[in-house]
Amino acid sequence: MKLKLLTLIAAVCIIGGCAVGPDYHQPQMKIPDQFSAPATQPTTQPTTQPLTQTAEPVDLTRWWDSFNDAQLTSLIDRAVRSNLDVRVAELRLREARYQLQIQRTGLFPVANANASYQRDRFSKNGFYIPGAGASAAANSNNSGTRSRATTGGPSGSSNSSGLASAFTRSEIDTWNAGFDASWEIDMFGGVRRSIEAARADEQASLEARRSAMLSLLAEVARNYIDLRGAQRELAIARENIKSQQETVELTRSRFAAGLTNDLDVARAEAQVATTLSQIPPLEISVQQSIHRLGVLLAQDPTSLEKELAEPKPIPPAPLDVPLGLPSDLLRRRPDIRQSERQLAAASARIGAAEADLFPRFALTGGFGWAAGHIENIFDSSSLYYSIGPAIQWRIFDAGRIRANVQVQNAREEEALVQYQSTVLHALEDVENALVAYGQERMRWQQLNAAVQANRRAVDLANQLYTKGLTDFLNVLESQRNLFASEDQLAQSERSVSADVVALYKALGGGWESQEQTNEPPTQNRAVAGRSGI
Repeated sequence: MKLKLLTLIAAVCIIGGCAVGPDYHQPQMKIPDQFSAPATQPTTQPTTQPLTQTAEPVDLTRWWDSFNDAQLTSLIDRAVRSNLDVRVAELRLREARYQLQIQRTGLFPVANANASYQRDRFSKNGFYIPGAGASAAANSNNSGTRSRATTGGPSGSSNSSGLASAFTRSEIDTWNAGFDASWEIDMFGGVRRSIEAARADEQASLEARRSAMLSLLAEVARNYIDLRGAQRELAIARENIKSQQETVELTRSRFAAGLTNDLDVARAEAQVATTLSQIPPLEISVQQSIHRLGVLLAQDPTSLEKELAEPKPIPPAPLDVPLGLPSDLLRRRPDIRQSERQLAAASARIGAAEADLFPRFALTGGFGWAAGHIENIFDSSSLYYSIGPAIQWRIFDAGRIRANVQVQNAREEEALVQYQSTVLHALEDVENALVAYGQERMRWQQLNAAVQANRRAVDLANQLYTKGLTDFLNVLESQRNLFASEDQLAQSERSVSADVVALYKALGGGWESQEQTNEPPTQNRAVAGRSGI
């Protein structure tokens, strides 16, 4: 009666697919309804428009196209195809998929084929019988074991009884061929939990690849903007140097005519030298950006010199930056999706560990042929087989299994905290990007006004100095102010575009358009319900 009951329970467990351990439930977090950025921003900058928050899904797939820079688009497209970091992420994804295949094999039987030939010679002066040979000799009557010589009896005589044959024959041949198989029944779901964990790991690797792609897109765009910004600053510095050199020539002419003193000439020359000293750092910045872009495209650092050496304008910030809602980050940001999948894997591994607390059931069997003559090996009389169930239950291990269960529980709690931290950091990234973007736009407005005022000041100072109505220090001061404000305006323009890139990255846009068409769909984002998270 008890045996029937146990059999019924086992059948229900197998058919119903029960599995020990917690069922995973995607964690819930409190997310703000909207970002804290103001709904409108100052719009005096012609290249930008108010930020918009909408409950409708926003399209951020190819955000770099909004910069309307063909060279930037070309660089990004090439980087996506060749970048080595993305390639590494793809290989890790492939590895995770093969690991999933390995875990799935645990649900199926394992079969082995074997074949062997063995020749044994016994001692003539004692009773030592090699282990395999003795077994073969004992079965020689049935398997046809062949004797090469005899001892202990008349020459050429043979004894057909099993053990006697082993003592009367000094050499024995044994041919063996067969198959054996075993199948461990996943009664308590340990294998299925391992498969669940491996599937979550595979999905986490997919998200890691997407995160690498997202970082690559932003890195290429940021370095390209830095390059164009440095080139713009170089152009401003050279324009100011040209203007300041003209001032030097004017001052020297006035000194030669006795209209000024040598001090003004020295000050004008010092101004030129100071501005010239700004050129090397900017050249360094230009070269470093070109080198970085080359490496991002998996090329030699200097391979893009000719392509990017010609100065071009800083890519203007797009006319519109749709934000969406904070809750969109949970589905769009790859790092959040990856962290959630890692939590799911940690949850499944608890069940895999708990399965070791229960007995293991297996079916084993084998069959084959054994004979002393190879020509008789497949005779019906050479056939042997064995089959039977097996049970294994670890009854004492000094608490090793339970300690492993606690380890997996701790890892799940760690993964949960990591997930919560990832979500909060994602929200922080967006808020910081919004603040930087909005404030930099206002800074650009003030700097633009300062440049216009400083240009008028330089013109007036030069006119007054030429007429002898002002001191030369006013000319130098106005030139310095103009150069500083123009340089800061170029930096601000670069920062505005870079802040937009940072905002798009924080929002998690871009990786969707680069998905490979042959990727399998992601499975089971949330498996079942688990309370308490």
